[in-house]
Amino acid sequence: MNLTPEQLAAAQKANLETLSSLTNQALQSIEKLVELNMYIAKQSLSDSMTSAKKALEVKDIQQLLAHQAEAVKPMAEKIMAYSRHLYDLAHETQNNFTKSAEKEFQIGQQKMNALVEEWTQNAPAGSDAAIHAMKQAIASANTVYENSQKAVKHAVNIAQTNLNTATNTVMKNAEAANKATKKKS
Repeated sequence: MNLTPEQLAAAQKANLETLSSLTNQALQSIEKLVELNMYIAKQSLSDSMTSAKKALEVKDIQQLLAHQAEAVKPMAEKIMAYSRHLYDLAHETQNNFTKSAEKEFQIGQQKMNALVEEWTQNAPAGSDAAIHAMKQAIASANTVYENSQKAVKHAVNIAQTNLNTATNTVMKNAEAANKATKKKS
């Protein structure tokens, strides 16, 4: 079976469109990451200036300890918020790429099925075993793909749960440290 020049051109065009789509998705994710980092940099500068001004007003060790205790919880909250934003951005990018991959897989699967059907219609007599083996191989490949997709989604869910647990733990520890420092003051 030979591909016609039109089929080759269509395949190349489809591949170029897919590449363009994935590149645009990657650039959008990078743009969001740059925006997030610029926001964090501006906030950090503002917070540093505010903290420095308060530190200059400190008159004794007790005020210094109180000032440091006040800074712990907001800093931990900001670090965790930044981590959540990064995770969400990575998760969104991964979802977009997964959707693109699934779409391309489905298109490839449809083409393969059409090719097998065309081949079976033109197959010589007595090739039933080869046809059955090819269909079985395609079905097995589809099963492997579906199982791997389920495993990836499960792993992403576990990662999300672990991130939420870590966030809650850090926030509780920061709050406990803040309370302990205030009691010492």
